[in-house]
Amino acid sequence: MMAAIFFAAVLLLSVESTRVSGRQASNLQRNALPQVFQVDDIPHSLNVSSCPGYTLSGLEETRTGLTAHLNLAGAVCNAFGKDVGDLTLEVTYDSETRLHVNIFDTANSHFTVPESVVSLPSVPQTIHKNDSDLVFNYEPSPFAFWVTRRSEPDAQPLFDTRKSSLPMTPIPPVIATDNSTALDGFPIVFEDQYLQLTSALPLDANVYGLGEVVASSGFRRDAGTNGGTGTIQTMWARDDADPIDRNIYGSHPIYMEHRFDSSTHTSQSHGVFLYSASGSDILLLTPPSSNVSLIEYRLLGGTLDFYFFSGPSPQKVVEQYGELVGLPTWQPAFGFGFHLCRWGYLNLNDTKDQVVKMREANIPLEVMWNDIDLYHAFRDFTSDPVSFPAAEMKTFIDELHANYQHYIPIVDAAVAHQVNATDIYDPYTRGAELDVFIKNPNGTEYIGQVWPGYTVFPDWFAKDTQQYWTEALRNWSQSGIDFSGVWLDMNEASSFCEGSCGTDANLSNTSPPFLLPGDPGMPITDYPEGYNSTISGPSGNITVNGTLTFGADGSTSSSLSKRGIGAGRQTGINLNVPPYTIHNGDFVELDVHNMWGLMEEKATHLALLKIQPKKRPFLISRSTFPSTGKWSGHWLGDNFSKWQYMYFSIQGVLQFQLFQIPMVGADTCGFQGNTDEELCNRWMQLSAFVPFYRNHNQRGALSQEPYRWDSVANATRTAIAVRYALLPYWYTLFANSSLFGAPPVRALFFEFPDEPELFAVDRQYLIGRDVLVTPVLTPNVSTVDGIFPGRGLVTWRDWYTHDVVNASIGTNTTLPAPLGHINVHVRDGSAILLHSKPAYTIEETRQGPFSLLVSQAADGYAFGTAYVDDGETVPPTPNATLTFKARKGALSIDTHGSFKIAQKLDTITILGTEKPTRVSVDGKVVKSWQYLDTKQKLSIGDLSVDLNGAVSIAWN
Repeated sequence: MMAAIFFAAVLLLSVESTRVSGRQASNLQRNALPQVFQVDDIPHSLNVSSCPGYTLSGLEETRTGLTAHLNLAGAVCNAFGKDVGDLTLEVTYDSETRLHVNIFDTANSHFTVPESVVSLPSVPQTIHKNDSDLVFNYEPSPFAFWVTRRSEPDAQPLFDTRKSSLPMTPIPPVIATDNSTALDGFPIVFEDQYLQLTSALPLDANVYGLGEVVASSGFRRDAGTNGGTGTIQTMWARDDADPIDRNIYGSHPIYMEHRFDSSTHTSQSHGVFLYSASGSDILLLTPPSSNVSLIEYRLLGGTLDFYFFSGPSPQKVVEQYGELVGLPTWQPAFGFGFHLCRWGYLNLNDTKDQVVKMREANIPLEVMWNDIDLYHAFRDFTSDPVSFPAAEMKTFIDELHANYQHYIPIVDAAVAHQVNATDIYDPYTRGAELDVFIKNPNGTEYIGQVWPGYTVFPDWFAKDTQQYWTEALRNWSQSGIDFSGVWLDMNEASSFCEGSCGTDANLSNTSPPFLLPGDPGMPITDYPEGYNSTISGPSGNITVNGTLTFGADGSTSSSLSKRGIGAGRQTGINLNVPPYTIHNGDFVELDVHNMWGLMEEKATHLALLKIQPKKRPFLISRSTFPSTGKWSGHWLGDNFSKWQYMYFSIQGVLQFQLFQIPMVGADTCGFQGNTDEELCNRWMQLSAFVPFYRNHNQRGALSQEPYRWDSVANATRTAIAVRYALLPYWYTLFANSSLFGAPPVRALFFEFPDEPELFAVDRQYLIGRDVLVTPVLTPNVSTVDGIFPGRGLVTWRDWYTHDVVNASIGTNTTLPAPLGHINVHVRDGSAILLHSKPAYTIEETRQGPFSLLVSQAADGYAFGTAYVDDGETVPPTPNATLTFKARKGALSIDTHGSFKIAQKLDTITILGTEKPTRVSVDGKVVKSWQYLDTKQKLSIGDLSVDLNGAVSIAWN
């Protein structure tokens, strides 16, 4: 049978496992699985305390690792399934920095991620285990293992499953409100329906990753100390609008731990990746009175397939993970522009009107998007013949292209099912002809329900699905929707009903099973956050009679209530049949559910390469999985127009740098609810300094295009001018990401790893190593607090004024931040190539001249690079790399590569230098320079320097 039945490798939970025991069903059982089933007659204890673990035997060592058998060390326990008695252990030293530890059933019956989905690199046979930074250690009976650094064999292990390293059990629920956090024991458990493995961590470990999640604790995860409750991170892709501390759209079972040695005042980072698509819970907990924290993996299937990355720096961990799962795709230059969308541009004239108004307001607009309003009857690969006629759409898109602008439409995961024989809808009939849709176990089509009514879903394992998908996108493009990229939504995959609800249903019912936002009966009428209409009147304005309206009733809290751990205490939620899974009464696509979005991203990327050969595909997707970055970027989902969610967007961007999906950003100004002038002002500034910059909001909500308010328009123009000036810097960072896996956006401790005061900072961040961003994230303020890394040894200069910051050492400094201003600072020792004349579009900006900003350290040192190519061709393509090196009184520019740079360098600004008496370029004296003593600033203008060869600048 075709793989729509998902290899028949479906793992189902026993109905007994939620009814009999002291331990409650896990988060995953409650929230990810629609129903549970009895698949055998074996009683399940629901308690792992009697599980015997395994004994190692048959050890065979090689120069690159070892293999061994693992056999049950005692009587079966069958805690949540049937014990697997015969396991294989494989340990491979993949490289000097990567260790692979794989525990799997010897029969190879458990599901593993297919090579066709994620292609991992082959392992060279030249690595000797003694050359590795990491060491695998083990105890044979009961089997346990721990991983150490070769350089620190006696230090606390990086990963440690030994019983002696973990707290004594049994332990009552660590999170008092959730019985599933009871810890009955820490044996290795490997059953057909349940796997468990636990490692000790340092007390209050600095752990980052394990997503996707909107974490109340911030970028640094809650390990259950210092007033925290701990973390239960469920790995199950889910269509839920950005709930706090719950699983959402993507699954990324990787974490980075950063350890600080208080005796040496130095730090090291390492990474741990569980390579599994299985639904799972990952717990970060600290039992009462324990001298360690712990991480526990609970899986519903698959294998215990771990990769360890030695770092030792945060950036190296990220890069090493990228070497395994794949480096990020090359982004086209236009993707770094400003994007505009709304669910609620109801016709072409409305869409065109936004383009005109943005131009009239002189707010740069690079890409215009359409949501599902574009569709005819909400059907993929269509345009409505009345509101978005295909011929007129083609004319509109051609006009955008003539102005160096671009167009991106949405593609939903579900394809509308044909209503009857007279219903002409080629994307369905062609898919049925090619037999590419997911099927029920009995061979009938699996029919869910999404926006267009009853729907089917592509099966990415079927042999002709790639052909089908490419044809559908090509036909759509040729019909007039000439897209420059594609927006993939609803691809967890999402369905509004339980199971194959369309089987034997009336397929002519094409209405969504609920009202849409903005429809009669579902208006979006709430005032913006913090606004009290009783006090301030009905306007909703930022000020009334000169008085700020946010919190006018005395309340200034902008936090949302945290969703309780364990959705069982929430009303209005159907725990047994959540709408976000594809399932029916006897079928759960448990093994491959988390990969559906990734497989769609890969198929779409490959399709675009066929449709637009040699052009870099631009994709933004909601559901993600390890290696998504090879194919697509990501937006942070259906967030809220709340101050708290603007703050949350920073941790989201930082998470996805670790996940190797660096092209990421939030729906600016918020998607759900009504925004206001102040929030949108601050958010439009913040998002100008993250990779993906799009304003998008909900149907029926207040319009929030940046031209709607004068203050927002002014703030946006200023922020975009800085963004576009920085495009060579952004572009170089992303080239380094695609070449080496280096994260373009970084938490402060990534660059300053030995400063513990930075380990939890996620209200500021760095772009690359050189640009520090300190946004305002709260209302009613005109200042912002921010810490300047370096503890006084680094000079930070204001981006706008070039003044040196008189920063407090190791603590916050208060900075002026009037409405419309975002604080940006430049690190000393940097040399940044800029566009000197930011224009309306990316292409027009790229056609203009360059400038160079050099911020010298105290000894005169500065360094930087810039990668340049045509901005659209899939590599390998002609390119050039410029290298800038400064010392006291001199600057050199060297260029290597085959790409000819047409634009000249017209201005050089050098900060931190003494006043010269003479300035020369390539030995020729220039007189067009100025010096400002108060800023130690030398400005050299009216240049026309060719950047295709070596250049030297001197001053004395």
